[in-house]
Amino acid sequence: MIFLELTVENFGPYRGKQVIDLRPQINDNVISPIVLFGGMNGGGKTTLMDAMRLALYGQRAQCSTRGSLSYPDFLKQAVNKHTLPHEETSVELLFEHIVQNMQVQFRVKRRWTRNPKNGKDILGILIDDWPDSAWLETWDERIEDFFPIGISNLFLFDGEQVKELADLDTPPTVVVQAIQSLLGLELAERLALDLDILANRKRKQLADSKELADLEAIENKLNRYKSEWENAEKAILNLKEKAGIAKKRLYAAKEKFKLEGGKIAGERSQLEQQLEHEREKAKQQRDNLCELAGDYLPLALITPLLLQAKTQGEQELNWQKAKVAQDVIKERDQRLFQYLEQLNITLKQLENIKLYLEDDYHKLTDNPENQETLFLGLDDKVLQQLKTVLEHQLPSQIQSSQDRVEALRSIEDAISSLDRQLAVAAPPEVYEQLLETVSQAQTELTKLETAIEEAEERCKKCQAQYEKAKKDLEKYSQNTIDRKNVNHIIDSVAKVQSTLKVFKEKLTLKKLNKLEVEVTECFRYLLHKSDLVHRVIIQTEDFSLSLYDPQGQPVEKHRLSAGEKQLLAIAFLWGLARVSGRNLPIAIDTPLGRLDSSHRQNLIERYFPAASHQVILLSTDTEIAEKEVNSLREQDAIAREYLLKYDPKQRQTRIEPGYFF
Repeated sequence: MIFLELTVENFGPYRGKQVIDLRPQINDNVISPIVLFGGMNGGGKTTLMDAMRLALYGQRAQCSTRGSLSYPDFLKQAVNKHTLPHEETSVELLFEHIVQNMQVQFRVKRRWTRNPKNGKDILGILIDDWPDSAWLETWDERIEDFFPIGISNLFLFDGEQVKELADLDTPPTVVVQAIQSLLGLELAERLALDLDILANRKRKQLADSKELADLEAIENKLNRYKSEWENAEKAILNLKEKAGIAKKRLYAAKEKFKLEGGKIAGERSQLEQQLEHEREKAKQQRDNLCELAGDYLPLALITPLLLQAKTQGEQELNWQKAKVAQDVIKERDQRLFQYLEQLNITLKQLENIKLYLEDDYHKLTDNPENQETLFLGLDDKVLQQLKTVLEHQLPSQIQSSQDRVEALRSIEDAISSLDRQLAVAAPPEVYEQLLETVSQAQTELTKLETAIEEAEERCKKCQAQYEKAKKDLEKYSQNTIDRKNVNHIIDSVAKVQSTLKVFKEKLTLKKLNKLEVEVTECFRYLLHKSDLVHRVIIQTEDFSLSLYDPQGQPVEKHRLSAGEKQLLAIAFLWGLARVSGRNLPIAIDTPLGRLDSSHRQNLIERYFPAASHQVILLSTDTEIAEKEVNSLREQDAIAREYLLKYDPKQRQTRIEPGYFF
């Protein structure tokens, strides 16, 4: 199995939708298995681990923040504080797994709101991007085939779990259950129970009449309780079937309520207020446009004429300035002629210069074309005002009018939408009828759900009575029947059970021997003191660990440092994972809590790159620090790096590429 992608939306400190790529990388047949997350304490590392567990196991998931909370309360608590009431919260895990020799992609998504319907999440399953109702209905059983919840703690664990395992003399319950599941010891216990049932049947066959009558009375009671128990279970199934029909009716009533305008009718008052508000905004925009129309805006219609007037005015003013300066130009030309006569210039050259200056003077002052185009008579002040209007005031008012027209269009679209909604709203009498139908369907469903709860209580009571009667039968049989054949049967059952006990012990020893080899190998591989421990022994009674040195002498556990104890706990979990024979990802939260530098380096160099084909690490900056992360990078062990950036003001976390260093 490979985790490909984790998506969290409005979950814990993660606001909005955030998608995380978890794929390991393979370059030139070299696997980089590690996906490294960096985050400070309280930044959301454990929340990501909870998201994986929750996506896979739902209500059965052993999440860190659940404690004694009911599942509905836990789902409500997991919603991000800033999530709006109508927004959904979800966790989604995409992973690959081999099913019937084919590689298949599973997309598992659980979603809910702040007040989840029926107190549960909504599960969605896609197989290779296609929905599969068979997998959806049997997901809890299917997930047990390739990632049983009983052994999940061997692959998804945190520093606190390792700390607990390191401090305890015997493994905690969850680890003991995982060991028993891996070793197959529950089969022997089931066989012992079947032998007890067989013995009870034989006792009844060999009892005398009085004993038989007493036994029959007890068994009649037992059968009656069993029948009542079965009837109670059937009643529950019947009620649940009716509840399913009631849910469909409620859904149909709500859909009809929505389709026939009931929802809009219920919001009529709010929609009418909103419509009046939009109309008032439209009136304000029109008034603003009228004000603009009373200023310079109408001049935009004759902008080309105004530009021509500006050009004409500039030409006329230039010509008038030249006219005023003609006397000055004429006197300058006379002085120039006098100066040129003093120079050593030929008469022909002097004559040509004089002709050029006279011609230029006449063009400037006596051009009939210039005189014919002088018709505006603008002065400098008026021309400057015209320029101000064209360059500043008119463009500003045109832009302002365009903005208001665009705003008016948007408001009119909103008015049209509100008008359409109000047009399809159901009349008051129809609205009341639709609302009554929904209310009746809801009431019927509530009654059935209450009846289901009462039936389940009756079922539990019948089951308890049945179990008590069963114990009475066993006790009566053991205390009152004393005949040879019965003794023979009892003795035979006892012998078989004794043999079975020996078988269980030998099976345990055989299985534990392999586990001891793996744990020893893992511990010695991680431990920098290779001569400290030569062998690890696992006790068959409580699965506690005993250590022995190369001379065969016991090594007291208290002689180990805190870091060495933690390495032993990690080696135990690692060995169990290897013995399981399951190729599953490993996720570790707070992986280097109490280790010193040398032990940390051993884990960095030996455990993390080799623990599995995919290793997800969630660390603070003091655990996997700059030295450690550089070591992992030099080994090409890291496929992806992420940093959980927590904003204490917003109390939210964003997931960004990269790490602390």
